[in-house]
Amino acid sequence: MDKLLYGVAYYDEYMPYDRLAEDIRMMKEAGINTVRIAESTWSTHEPQNGVFDFSSVDRVLDAMHEAGIRVIVGTPTYAVPAWMVKEDPAVLAETAAGGPGRYGARQIMDITNKTYLFYAERIIRKLIGRVKDHPAVIGYQTDNETKHYDTAGPNVQLRFVKYMREKYGSLDVVNRRFGLDYWSNRIDSWEDFPSVNGTINGSLGAEFARFQRGLVTEFLAWQVGLVREYARPDQFVTQNFDFEWRGHSFGVQPSVDHFEAAQPFDIAGVDIYHPSQAKLTGAEISFGGDMTRSLKGSNYLVLETQAQAFPDWTPYPGQLRQLAFSHLASGANMVAYWHWHSIHNSFETYWKGLLSHDLKPNPVYDEAKTVGRDFARLSEQLVNLKKKSDVAVMVSNEALTALEWFKLPGGLKYNDVVRWMYDELYKLNVQCDFIPASCKRLADYRMIVVPALYAAPDDTLERLNAYVRDGGHVVYSFKSGFADDVVQVRAAQQPGIIHEACGVGYSVFVEPDAVALRDGALSFDPEAREVRTWMELLTPTTAEALAYYDHPHWGTYAAVTRNRYGAGTATYVGCMTTADAMRRIFREALASADLLGADQELVFPIVVKTGVNGQGRVVRYYFNYSDAPVTLRYPHGAGRELLADVPVETGDSLQLGRWDVKIVVAEV
Repeated sequence: MDKLLYGVAYYDEYMPYDRLAEDIRMMKEAGINTVRIAESTWSTHEPQNGVFDFSSVDRVLDAMHEAGIRVIVGTPTYAVPAWMVKEDPAVLAETAAGGPGRYGARQIMDITNKTYLFYAERIIRKLIGRVKDHPAVIGYQTDNETKHYDTAGPNVQLRFVKYMREKYGSLDVVNRRFGLDYWSNRIDSWEDFPSVNGTINGSLGAEFARFQRGLVTEFLAWQVGLVREYARPDQFVTQNFDFEWRGHSFGVQPSVDHFEAAQPFDIAGVDIYHPSQAKLTGAEISFGGDMTRSLKGSNYLVLETQAQAFPDWTPYPGQLRQLAFSHLASGANMVAYWHWHSIHNSFETYWKGLLSHDLKPNPVYDEAKTVGRDFARLSEQLVNLKKKSDVAVMVSNEALTALEWFKLPGGLKYNDVVRWMYDELYKLNVQCDFIPASCKRLADYRMIVVPALYAAPDDTLERLNAYVRDGGHVVYSFKSGFADDVVQVRAAQQPGIIHEACGVGYSVFVEPDAVALRDGALSFDPEAREVRTWMELLTPTTAEALAYYDHPHWGTYAAVTRNRYGAGTATYVGCMTTADAMRRIFREALASADLLGADQELVFPIVVKTGVNGQGRVVRYYFNYSDAPVTLRYPHGAGRELLADVPVETGDSLQLGRWDVKIVVAEV
């Protein structure tokens, strides 16, 4: 990127009256330099089968170009027109719950359906062929928050059988590895292979989920290939990935392998929505940014984030500005709101845009203008921020799926464990990358955090052992190393292969009832000792116990251990602890890895993010995610605070108001 992009999604087709010129005037006043169009309006562009009308696209492109605003064009394939479903109802996905579904919602199609793919290819070719030479167009977004939508009809089942045959070759292998003798689920002819929609076999169900994720990877690569036939060399192709949804962006997306799906794209894009007002912590922005930056190992685009949206998402004064810089601090080169205006009817009427329903200036819009001015003024110093992380969090769609089949007590999910660990690193100001379980570059990091790696192939665990032996540091959570890549539990004392580096074993696990942590080599604050949800009764072999269980029957067992193995260290956390206890464990592990520094002396609600800009200067962002002012002592060399444009010396006080941000760039 040659400059920071500040943008909005814009739908001229949704406007209650013609106000394109006024919208552009207000965009320019707010510093908006990029808009995203077209991904939501297939039925407008093709109102009848084979009848095309791109007049709204032409109109917006011409007006934006005249105003000097760049445009990203989306392929409009995530919401199908009514005429298509009337022609072929099988366009709608049949899921394990039945189907095909009913028309009305978006993202309800079968992405493998031949009718859908025929018409999707046609609209992509027609649209991209029309806009490719327009000087306003800087790039393309394929589809929108693409997933497999649980498609599982007969055509998908047939493809799955072919996939299984190609992958495993023999039904004898499938029967043995997947444990299909259980309850007479054995299959002795490929022609007898049943639909997996009714399976009770977690191994088979997890394999089908992996196959479904592969459909998304294939579908997106197919769209990228079509777009590249038309795209100019100076135009990029991206996708707006999203996350598990808990009323906001939360964790690893269950339906997409982001690392695989991101490969054909020039630049990764993301949609990040988060709690606001007093619930704002910045953790979702950091998590989503770290994940998306890690997909391509480079800067990324925030294609959607909230401006207002719902009463409890309307930001406090100062928060919109703070949030924009929060995205940049994790490596974003673009911040774009969904969307410009608030629509006046239909499903997302109250998912409000930068403008409210009166389409007039408002306090959020006024604050956005300050962001636009600073983005323009500081673009050269803040664009293309390069970040180097010493710590990586290893995540796995396979482990996520396996824990959906074999749930933890109380409804605890894989992503709860991921966020339990990640959030404490975030609060300690430890910058992280994310890596897939298949990653071969473990030596790039000094510490790897492994949440609940329940299902993983032998070679993944052996690589982790070798990483520790060669001097690395690993922090494992409970439920790691338990099963292989097809969710077959290893016939060995747990935690299986990784016991070698962890120096600990267990055969018994229980749900805690009035259990606390008791000090071992570590001490814990009294209010941080509660053990929750899950506990493994650990017996150290070569490890030392950092904590034991405080319980009349389980008190002889370790809860948290640390083991020296070769030149490195493995920490194993055998239970779900409080957030404070997990932070204490991390602080000890970080000290062991010599990863504690000045930034770790500042803890949440002060958050520090660091990178190197295009001039080779270190940029440090300081955030105060709280409603009370804070003061910190600047611990680094001389620099300049960019927002106020004042010098900063070592030892100076930095005063951050509530929901504030300071940005210091080093002199050298």
